[in-house]
Amino acid sequence: MPSKGTREPKRAAVADGALPASIVTALYLRTKTLHLEAERTGIIRDLLRGEADRQGYVLLIRNLLPAYRAMEKGLERHRGSPGLRSLASYRLDRASTIESDLVALCGERWRHQVPSLPAGELYASRIEKAAEGDGARLIAHAYARYLGDLSGGQILQRLLARTLELQPSELSFYHFPRFADIDALKADYRNALDKAGGYVRDPHAVVEEGAIAFSLNIDLSCAVRSVVSAEAAPATAAE
Repeated sequence: MPSKGTREPKRAAVADGALPASIVTALYLRTKTLHLEAERTGIIRDLLRGEADRQGYVLLIRNLLPAYRAMEKGLERHRGSPGLRSLASYRLDRASTIESDLVALCGERWRHQVPSLPAGELYASRIEKAAEGDGARLIAHAYARYLGDLSGGQILQRLLARTLELQPSELSFYHFPRFADIDALKADYRNALDKAGGYVRDPHAVVEEGAIAFSLNIDLSCAVRSVVSAEAAPATAAE
């Protein structure tokens, strides 16, 4: 069940008891409608349309940071387990790159200048919960975040460089310098997710966790947009 404060994710055409053998395929089928919704709502919609400003982007990544910290901490905790060993071994470490980007975008005092939103804290707390027990539900969050970074994130990086004129030092979140070929990394990581899925005792729980992950991401995106819109309103009224 979704955690308190999280809306019920829309059901997709993955029937109970009929999951594909591939956990990645099952997650894709369960979340594809939510994925489309994520692209069409909140600050993500504005970023993809070139309608957001730097403030909105900064607020988004600042509030994604706790989610990445929770996920990477959870993967590290379970790196000795057969199921999550292959995922943890990649050490994609996006939290450190977000922190680097925030320093480049805002300076060393970004923690005091950019607020932490309840939606971001809820997202992180859900991932912490997913890391409990055998940590299998972390597979869903790794799918939603890391495969997203390696897919749509690469498109978003180019948009941000063009529309917001962000420099490479402000976009390290989307760079994976330890890996020479992003497409190969994406394919390898997808295979690692499927390998991890082979150890899962309750694949339905992982697939439903994927839907919750996308719903939380949508909620955060909308929360960021609401804050940016509210802050922009007084300035517009004063003009």
